[in-house]
Amino acid sequence: MAMLRREFIKALGATAAAFPIGASAQTQSGQLSVRTTSPAAQGLPSAFTKSQSDALNAYNKAFEDFKAILSQRRAQINSKQALPNLPGQALYSARIKMMSTYKDLTDALPSKIGRPNKFGIPPAYFDADSEALIDEYRSLFDIMEAPPAAAQKSDTPFKDVVDLGIAVARAKGLDATNAETAGRISLGVFFAETNGKQNVGNARSNIYRGSLQTGPSEDRSGQKKWAAIKKVISVLEPALSARDDMEEARVGNLDHRLNHWTAVRDGLVSEHADLFPQIPEIIKTMPDPIEQMKIFELIQIIPTPTRAALKSRDLANYKTYNPKIMGYLRNNSIFAFGQADRAKESATFREILDGMWLFNDKFERALSKFNEIRVRRQG
Repeated sequence: MAMLRREFIKALGATAAAFPIGASAQTQSGQLSVRTTSPAAQGLPSAFTKSQSDALNAYNKAFEDFKAILSQRRAQINSKQALPNLPGQALYSARIKMMSTYKDLTDALPSKIGRPNKFGIPPAYFDADSEALIDEYRSLFDIMEAPPAAAQKSDTPFKDVVDLGIAVARAKGLDATNAETAGRISLGVFFAETNGKQNVGNARSNIYRGSLQTGPSEDRSGQKKWAAIKKVISVLEPALSARDDMEEARVGNLDHRLNHWTAVRDGLVSEHADLFPQIPEIIKTMPDPIEQMKIFELIQIIPTPTRAALKSRDLANYKTYNPKIMGYLRNNSIFAFGQADRAKESATFREILDGMWLFNDKFERALSKFNEIRVRRQG
């Protein structure tokens, strides 16, 4: 996948934020309200060290900036004003800054690490009192990334992803068990890229769109690669091949990324299918299904190092020192929060996988959905 891809990391792949000390928020009809209390009322020390004061000030400024851009976008949407180019970029950057300064704050004041939150984010990175603000953030992205009018949806979007992943894996020579793993991984990538929503736009990119968030060149590559294996697919999965013919006729001359089936098909074949034969070895190295999904999501984010790590036969300990790669990871909310993480100049793939905790919720939901589909398939 072209390296430009990393400049437009999916905002739907990350969910976290925080409020200032003692703050809470509510959203009613798109309106945000904030209530703050004094540090003393929250059991904080009355006097801060300079580093603590700096961390608190930075966090409160980041909070104000985040709240302001959320309110601005909501007002623009409610009044049907024209949105700026890439309207989600400022929201995303402000959320990252909010969360990052909160981690700096809890590093300086560990007593501010609070209760668990509904997003499953480590409390050191996230104030649970700010959940409503992130709900508003997600709501705005849902509006800004709504599928275009021409998009062709599927009534079985999750099953489609699994079926295509399995069929492509079988065409690549995998047995039934490993092909099923490919289907599960494919569903994980779908959730990571779009939060499990089909035909979405992209509020942070004018290039990437659709159910697997691919660019035009990737989609063209996928179409060619699919054509090369279509005869094999027709023999192995005749019903799926017939469905594919129907979707090809349906999409016609429309951008293939506006049809859920063809978007997923072309994206999988373009980027992931060539690595499906390595799934048996990946399972031995990374038996956790969530970590297997993470490996294939890294093909979306840092494809070249990920392929090199898989070839190294020492995946977990393979290390990247490239500043651009570290930048791409941070743009994808990996090593983006807190001074210690932001200062990292290198990372092993073990560290990278551990640093992908913001993806865990999406992958867990993908795994749950896959298990439902699997039960129906077996039935």
